[in-house]
Amino acid sequence: MTKSILITGGNGFIARSLFESFTNSYFSPLEPNVVSLNRDDLDLLDTTKVSEYLKDNYFDVVIHTATHDAVPEFTGKKHSDVLDVNLKMFFNLAHCSDYFGKMLYFGSGAETGRENWKPRMTEDYIEGCVPDDPYGNSKYLMNKYTVKSNNIYNLRLFGLFGKFDDWRYRFISNACCKAVLGMPITLKKDAIFDYLYISDLIEIVKWFMENSPRQHSYNICTGETTSYMSLAAEVIAMSGKKLEIAIEDGGRGVEYSGDNSRFLKEHGNFRFTPMREAISYLYQWYLKNKSIIKQEDFLY
Repeated sequence: MTKSILITGGNGFIARSLFESFTNSYFSPLEPNVVSLNRDDLDLLDTTKVSEYLKDNYFDVVIHTATHDAVPEFTGKKHSDVLDVNLKMFFNLAHCSDYFGKMLYFGSGAETGRENWKPRMTEDYIEGCVPDDPYGNSKYLMNKYTVKSNNIYNLRLFGLFGKFDDWRYRFISNACCKAVLGMPITLKKDAIFDYLYISDLIEIVKWFMENSPRQHSYNICTGETTSYMSLAAEVIAMSGKKLEIAIEDGGRGVEYSGDNSRFLKEHGNFRFTPMREAISYLYQWYLKNKSIIKQEDFLY
């Protein structure tokens, strides 16, 4: 069935990945029914413009990927703006919920606050925490609104990687790119994450678009964890090169992972791409697109 889809945050990793996939899956030759907008196309901070746009253009699904980045040390964005900007973008869309079929957006395990992380956090546990940091707090408040809404759904992510990710500092892409160039792979500190491959997220988003979920908040993760050290070793093995792993701090961070049983109970059998297979896809893509990698652009 052809759906009309609006994707916000059009220049970002998730938006670019969804748009590429959906123009193949949902494209209609009669009209442009998959629309991806960036800030220049539609300023989500402008309440009037957002309202007018959604009233004039009905979409079956709005996929809200735009976010004020949570890593100002790499992006240069002001940390003090995170709470206000994220909430205003979200609520400018949410307040127009009568003018679209449903809205999906991407929450974060950061909704707990790093101080409350523990292995395999459930939705109930996450929703019972109050984070201290502005980014986590913005996602926490969005979810509080979402769970009482009629047509908004929080797809909560823990770790995500794929070919349009920011390889300058995002770990798995960063490691692949350094391996392509024959550079050492660097870690600030080892940590354990639940990483999801972007192709799996795309299939999950399709499921949420085409079905009627029973809840409004879901952990979207594999249920499997791996360490930075293991991922770095996998990338090196994939490259076939003898590369070093440089680590600044010998300690290990708190595990960051979620319980995905709520999603799996509704979906049934979902095959997550095995980590080795996903890393192979990603490494080969960077190898074929080596020209985009500039050694001087790495941020760590």
